Amino acid sequence: MRVIAGTARSLPLKTPEGMDTRPTTDRIKETLFNMLQTEITDSIFVDLFSGSGGIGIEALSRGAEHAYFIENGKKAAACIRQNLEFTKFTDRATLLMQDVAGAISLIREEAVDIIYMDPPYQEGYEERVLQLLAEQAYVTVHTLIVVEAVLAKDFSFVKELGYRIVKEKNYKTNKHIFLKRQEE
Repeated sequence: MRVIAGTARSLPLKTPEGMDTRPTTDRIKETLFNMLQTEITDSIFVDLFSGSGGIGIEALSRGAEHAYFIENGKKAAACIRQNLEFTKFTDRATLLMQDVAGAISLIREEAVDIIYMDPPYQEGYEERVLQLLAEQAYVTVHTLIVVEAVLAKDFSFVKELGYRIVKEKNYKTNKHIFLKRQEE
């Protein structure tokens, strides 16, 4: 795994050993960031269920102002710390080593531009986390939330939580759902 573009382009990133994390492939990461490219510069980026931190680091490399990494796995958090040091992004990053549900309320920003969430598949985190995000003042009608999920995951529930799907990108085995708050 490596940084695809930006100031840390081509730098290799460490990934935690074992099967607890599922790093996003370089090809999918490149496709995702091509879709996000106009929104990244000077953004506040939140990487939920960060794993190795590859997505948040890619955002920093491409010009995000600050990135929050939320990961409760000790090995994964240590890996994020090493990757941030190696890419020299520690001054623009905040690592919250705890459960996503508890960490969401610790983000101290007036507004967050992009929230990326790649929870463990088949665990049902999507609905719970989106509900918690809906309660945060920093999630505005301009905040873009990107959820990585298996192809079969049904997102019809998001309307009840006050979101609308603005885009969906399908890959072979998974997809990205792009959400925004419904305007009042």
